[in-house]
Amino acid sequence: MKNILYLFLLISQVFFAQTSFEKGNALYQKGQYKQAAEEYENIIKEDKQHSAELYFNLANCYYKLNQVAPSIYNYEKALVLKPNDAETLNNLKFAKKLTIDEIKEVPKVGFEKLIQNFTSIFDYNMWAKIAVAIAFLFLLSFIGYYFSELTLTKRIYFIGMFILLVALVVSVTAGISEKSNYENDRPAIVFAEMSEVRSEPQKAGSAIFLLHEGAKVYVIETLGTWKKIELTDGTEGWIDSTTIREVKQ
Repeated sequence: MKNILYLFLLISQVFFAQTSFEKGNALYQKGQYKQAAEEYENIIKEDKQHSAELYFNLANCYYKLNQVAPSIYNYEKALVLKPNDAETLNNLKFAKKLTIDEIKEVPKVGFEKLIQNFTSIFDYNMWAKIAVAIAFLFLLSFIGYYFSELTLTKRIYFIGMFILLVALVVSVTAGISEKSNYENDRPAIVFAEMSEVRSEPQKAGSAIFLLHEGAKVYVIETLGTWKKIELTDGTEGWIDSTTIREVKQ
């Protein structure tokens, strides 16, 4: 009986999320962006299974409403679930044009950049799936090598096993690297209209610079109600945690 009730609640929750999503889409098409945003926000509050499409649509609503921080925040949330999505990245560029702060990004160069560009092709879940697929092919190659009687065939299978083994090591290493990057990367968006970044985690600390709504920072450390942040140009400081919202929450 409990299982049936649980199944009913699960189906009801999925149905609610779907109908609310469609209702939000319909409101957006009518230009009722505030009402559409409310529908999408209700899904986020009620449904534990969030999608990139949901955050993307919500971000579009906030962009239309000229709410800078919420739009950028939700585009970033969408990119966490669907990395490198061209449409989301394009819309995010337009949203960032509404921000006041011009923070330069110091690009990585050399071998480190090449490695990062390669591993970021897929997220760590996809790399794990690729590794499993390669391991399966390696097993098939081993079976073919073991049961093959022709010398040429054995040689072909052996070379194939060697190539697949290298590919397996590469995919596992890339997956581990992306997993580490994901866990250590803590992006956040400034929601306060203006926030002072200080030299110490206290109000008595001297103000280093100001950040405005929509600015993207990276959280390095948390100490009480303060968070140590780093900008894309390498500048660091402490900011009141109530003025920012972390993307990966």
